[in-house]
Amino acid sequence: MSDNPGENDQPDPSDPSDPTHDFDEIIAAETTRDPDLAVIEAGSRTLRTQGGPPEADVPGRPEDPEVDAALRAVETELASRWGETKLEPSVTRIAALMDVLGEPQRSYPSIHITGTNGKTSTARMIEALLGAFELRTGRYTSPHVQSITERISLDGAPISAERFVETYEDVKPYVEMVDGQQEYRLSFFEVLTGMAYAAFADAPVDVAVVEVGMGGSWDATNVIDGDVAVVTPIDLDHTDRLGETPGEIAVEKSGIIKQDATVILAQQPVDAAQVMLKKAVDVNATVAREGLEFGVVAREVAVGGQLVTLRGLGGEYTEVYLPLHGAHQAHNAAVALAAVEAFFGVGAQRPEPLDVDTVRKAFASVASPGRMEVVRRSPTVVLDAAHNPAGARVTAEAVGEAFQFSRLIGVVGASADKNVRGLLEAFEPVFAEVVVTQNSSHRAMDADELAAVAVEVFGDDRVQVEPRLPDALEAAITLAEEEGEFAGGGVLVTGSVITVGEARLLLRRG
Repeated sequence: MSDNPGENDQPDPSDPSDPTHDFDEIIAAETTRDPDLAVIEAGSRTLRTQGGPPEADVPGRPEDPEVDAALRAVETELASRWGETKLEPSVTRIAALMDVLGEPQRSYPSIHITGTNGKTSTARMIEALLGAFELRTGRYTSPHVQSITERISLDGAPISAERFVETYEDVKPYVEMVDGQQEYRLSFFEVLTGMAYAAFADAPVDVAVVEVGMGGSWDATNVIDGDVAVVTPIDLDHTDRLGETPGEIAVEKSGIIKQDATVILAQQPVDAAQVMLKKAVDVNATVAREGLEFGVVAREVAVGGQLVTLRGLGGEYTEVYLPLHGAHQAHNAAVALAAVEAFFGVGAQRPEPLDVDTVRKAFASVASPGRMEVVRRSPTVVLDAAHNPAGARVTAEAVGEAFQFSRLIGVVGASADKNVRGLLEAFEPVFAEVVVTQNSSHRAMDADELAAVAVEVFGDDRVQVEPRLPDALEAAITLAEEEGEFAGGGVLVTGSVITVGEARLLLRRG
């Protein structure tokens, strides 16, 4: 039996005389988990009093020392397993775990979400809509932003640390049983998926909203039979595992489309759409396509977000306030609305639309931390976790529309296994200058290597190298302030979820 731990190396503690020593200690303490995960900490009240997004429910460490110690013990055990960047494409182990747990994932209906970008925001919108219609929800998303407990949410809020530990202890004997029967132990993500499905059954929930970890067919979440399958836009990411074209990637992602399900299909590249439609025909699924059966009718920028009119499966929903920036979030909202309509049978069993006031109330409550999020003013600093070219393109468009900076400085720290050139090229038209840096993950691209690519894209005079993130933030803020306090300079921190998370934590500490 193989036992391959996830890689969770942390940087050595810095010199105590260093003014950022406390920050480095916090980063080390908060990232004792898979390196793909963020350290984004809740904060930023700046826009909250100006009609911006509601405060996201992002828990910190438990205040009770005993509970905190118990949670850390569970996190340590989970971290000893394969991390989320190490995969063996099979659902054999998770299926075996579900079997010994009594198939908890079959005790409630589910909405299953795949795609390249926008999955988590869409999942949060779906959860908000279902909750507004008085259904008890369970949401399973990844990665988490601050606490591992966020991955498993009930009724719109992360489960408590106590309940997380209890759920782990409940499933642990069964996990160990499956470990002993398989060639490889269950991975970090597989155990968490099993915990989520068990917690949802125990609650119990009326409906589960489940985001895939990666791909579809062999993703650990794919032991559910989603009544509604949602496919957000497909683009190139994880090409070493999923394929080198949108069509190839769509083959894997189409695996979540089950017999007689309803498929909510966001706008897709032609080859990806063809794959999805063929799979739907093969399994007798019903398809609703963005731009045909549903979509965004109109949108205009509003304070802290946008005002949209959405066409759903049952009609139009006007004057819907969405406290998130960017056209892509409006499209995510259209997809989420269609998914919930499909779940309730709108357009099939019932012709009338959902109650528009309830829909408005739900969307107004949505928050998506780390996505086009303002964390300080004078100058304005925006965080966005774009980490691939497709995500960078929509972020570049959104920041231009929402903020209209006269001078935008980028802070970019990326992972070495990503399409870094494509990401930088997407931001080149909107960044006056870019400060390249690196985060604490072992997967981070070396700052000098990233700078070499950036120079080819931006030119030498527009690139500054600051290997330490605190120095990069300070340099970018200084550059943004060069035009004066009221000149409209801004900073966008991006390139990796981890970079955004560490920046958010650092900026919140001042």
